[in-house]
Amino acid sequence: MSQYDVIVIGSGIGGLVTATQLAAKGIKVLVLERYLIPGGSAGYFEREGYRFDVGASMIFGFGTQGTTNLLTRALDAVDVSIETIPDSVQIHYHLPDNLDLKVHREYDKFLDELYVRFPNEEKGIKQFYDECWKVFNCLNTMELLSLEEVRYLTRVFFQHPLACLGLVKYLPLNVGDIARKHIKNPELLKFIDMECYCWSVVPAEKTPMINAGMVFSDRHYGGINYPKGGVGQIALKLVEGLEKHGGQIQYQARVTEIVTKGNCAIAVKLADGTEYQAQRIVSNATRWDTFEKLIPQPKPKKEEKWQHNYKQSPSFLSLHLGVEAKVLPPTTECHHIMLENWANLETEQGTIFVSIPTLLDPSLAPEGYHIVHAFTPSYIDHWKGISEQQYEYKKEEAAGRIIERLETIFPGIDAGLDYMEIGTPRTHRRFLGRDNGTYGPIPRRKLMGLLSMPFNRTSIKNLYCVGDSTFPGQGLNAVAFSGFSCAHRIATDLGY
Repeated sequence: MSQYDVIVIGSGIGGLVTATQLAAKGIKVLVLERYLIPGGSAGYFEREGYRFDVGASMIFGFGTQGTTNLLTRALDAVDVSIETIPDSVQIHYHLPDNLDLKVHREYDKFLDELYVRFPNEEKGIKQFYDECWKVFNCLNTMELLSLEEVRYLTRVFFQHPLACLGLVKYLPLNVGDIARKHIKNPELLKFIDMECYCWSVVPAEKTPMINAGMVFSDRHYGGINYPKGGVGQIALKLVEGLEKHGGQIQYQARVTEIVTKGNCAIAVKLADGTEYQAQRIVSNATRWDTFEKLIPQPKPKKEEKWQHNYKQSPSFLSLHLGVEAKVLPPTTECHHIMLENWANLETEQGTIFVSIPTLLDPSLAPEGYHIVHAFTPSYIDHWKGISEQQYEYKKEEAAGRIIERLETIFPGIDAGLDYMEIGTPRTHRRFLGRDNGTYGPIPRRKLMGLLSMPFNRTSIKNLYCVGDSTFPGQGLNAVAFSGFSCAHRIATDLGY
């Protein structure tokens, strides 16, 4: 059995940030990835001249100032970099009752659009987003590392006492608590729900204010920046940096068991029977996969409590399309969200998310064509209990409905189709190795902000978790935060 300081199971962004941060300190790290390439839901695939992003193309964390530019910092730590392309608009919303507006990178321009639609709520709009800025400004003054490490917390408090106290105030609060304090208009409150749902997959009352402060402000501060060559470049560059600093990654290495002795993780076992020992083991799998599939012993009580508070978010029905460029008007934005009826915000295949990354990087498609990635929440139960023939028919039927809906904002998209690939929750489960294809946890009910989210250490000694099942939750910049935190905790435990 080979011996390492740290083994990381999975090469999602959280796992790779953990691994690279440790390797940069001289710690011997091995990453085990079940697939052919790194990245997980931040990976890519190529078909007929198109390079598709597996997941979303709206990327935070590539800013150049402050401390919340976590993807920039992660790459810098291992001496690699990525050229990025700034996006002047985060999202173009197409919502019920002709609520059509854009979230401009320029903050005042975004507020002006809201003021035009909701003139009687101008004061409340400003007050609500000002509170988001208060959270962001607190975060953006301090180094974001492990909240489980007492010496770090002590140091940060003495360096930034006001910022720390400001964050403590918002830790137990959700966005809905703050929004309703300032805003009364029902339609505007529904818009705030969508502002949260588009990245947290839950409405405002269940979305932690800390997360919203980061997202709603950083889009105007660091901005949305697309990596040239596609989102998959982030993972590829992190792997390059990992290997540059002595770390290793092994592909087609499916971990089937975290080996424990007593209540201590000591090794991992692969599907081919190979075992690797390590002083510390990190799981970048979901907590459902980690504690229900990889660990033979009974689930720890802390995990049962966590699952009492959180459930699996939906997966997605994804359409990866190649379309003729003439279909898209010259003023088309990169990212869109559409919903025809507020009652369908959280329903199966209700809200549609659209990314067109070739508007920023044309090299991802053949000349004269664009990529359109349209995806909508879908649960795996919707795709169970049917034959393969029924499954294929159901996929085509669902794709047809989405394209029909897309016609309302992109007339002629059906006629302009050159390529289509359909993915379901079953596809996500197969290729990403995530239980039911889920994209992470969401609250079962209204909780106290982020206070219920687990950190990186687990009830099993020497076993850590990283990624969207840990503080602060979903999104590339959030899982990068989790990776910084996990690596800091492990390095401290190892005496570095």
